[in-house]
Amino acid sequence: MRWALVKVSLAVTAMVVVAFAIPLGLVIKEMARDRAFSNAERQAAAIGPTLSITADRDPLERAVMSTQAGSAGRMAVHIPASGEPGSQPVNIGTRRATQKDLATTRRLGRASITEVTGGSALLQPTAISTGQIAVVEVFVPEGEVSNGVDTAWLVLAGVGIALIVGSVAVADRLGIRMVQPAQRLAGAAHDLGEGKLGARVPEEGPTELRSAAIAFNSMADQVVQLLANERELAADLSHRLRTPLTVLRLNAASLGDGPAADQTRAAVEQLEREVDTIIRTARDAKPQTASPGPGAGCDASEVVRERMDFWSALAEDEGRKVRVAGVDRPVRIPVARPELAAALDALLGNVFRHTPEGTAFSVDVHNGGDAVIVLVSDAGPGITDPEAAMARGNSGGRDGSTGLGLDIVRRVAESTGGDVRIGSSVLGGTEVRIWIGLDSREGLLGERRRGHRGTVRRRKGVRLRSDRGVR
Repeated sequence: MRWALVKVSLAVTAMVVVAFAIPLGLVIKEMARDRAFSNAERQAAAIGPTLSITADRDPLERAVMSTQAGSAGRMAVHIPASGEPGSQPVNIGTRRATQKDLATTRRLGRASITEVTGGSALLQPTAISTGQIAVVEVFVPEGEVSNGVDTAWLVLAGVGIALIVGSVAVADRLGIRMVQPAQRLAGAAHDLGEGKLGARVPEEGPTELRSAAIAFNSMADQVVQLLANERELAADLSHRLRTPLTVLRLNAASLGDGPAADQTRAAVEQLEREVDTIIRTARDAKPQTASPGPGAGCDASEVVRERMDFWSALAEDEGRKVRVAGVDRPVRIPVARPELAAALDALLGNVFRHTPEGTAFSVDVHNGGDAVIVLVSDAGPGITDPEAAMARGNSGGRDGSTGLGLDIVRRVAESTGGDVRIGSSVLGGTEVRIWIGLDSREGLLGERRRGHRGTVRRRKGVRLRSDRGVR
């Protein structure tokens, strides 16, 4: 499409240039010719007054030499014999025209132009005092007839080429302006078809293509939203079943011995295995969706208080000491409420699942201005291999774990440009630190990944422990 537009523009501009340049060049050539012969006529007319007074050679020679053409040797005066006995014709200057042309001019009585060697000759008849017709001949060289014509043709050619180049350049830019949005739209559609759900099209270009880009982006957003809903239902929601299952398992453990108790515990274990299968299947099939858009978020303090109200009842049954800090005032974060609740449930569920009864734990929220840190700490035995536990889909060596819990937490943090760390807590067990960026910049994550391990870090007055002693 782009090259077709350029070709059409080139053809149209070339036709316009030819249609105007050639006639204009011919007019300029004719104007130069008229200018040269008009000048010759003026110089021939300058001899007329002298011829009307005298036909003597000396005055006529002085008059001829006083003109520009005469001084250049390009003027001649031809006076025929008077007809008296002994009279002779008077010829002043160099004759270039033939006698026949001179006779024809005398007979017709009007000026004429005849071709001669090296140019043209203007023959101007003039009546003299004797009643005869003298002919003033002015030679006009070929170079004077075409003086300035070549320059004019070059100027016209330059202007024509400039117009053609300019039109091609403008057509090319217009073609790019039309083609590039179409190519981007096609490329984005191809990427979306391959599963790259972040593909979007800049809403620019001609009105029609801009409308198409807006429609495509709206469609892509709807696709992402539908897939995100599916992922929520198939993975995160399935994982949340672990919370009541954990409570059910703990209650089943307190039933004592007996066939009914054993059957209940076996049913709970079977149910847990089925949920694990659902979670693994959903995790393997889930697409990479876009992060929450601008404006999405929640109050972290409110979500922490709500989830701790739920888990505190179970903690009281198991004799666990619970501490919550930093939730006395609102802390806004760019994470959807269900996402943060699922992450907290995953971490607190791990505490109940993988630490003995009576193990204390705590949840702390720190607002650092440009980031919010959520710490979940326990006094349990810790995690054997923290790096393996942070690997996507890995359980960290814990039996009966799908590894999706920490994967959910990681996605929540990384969607804001933050990250997740596992270290040793002040309670003696494991500390999971969720760093949530408030500006959603990837630079925050990159900075924390480059050389900030094993150091004491301060950020907006928030002091973080070092990672030394991670088990």
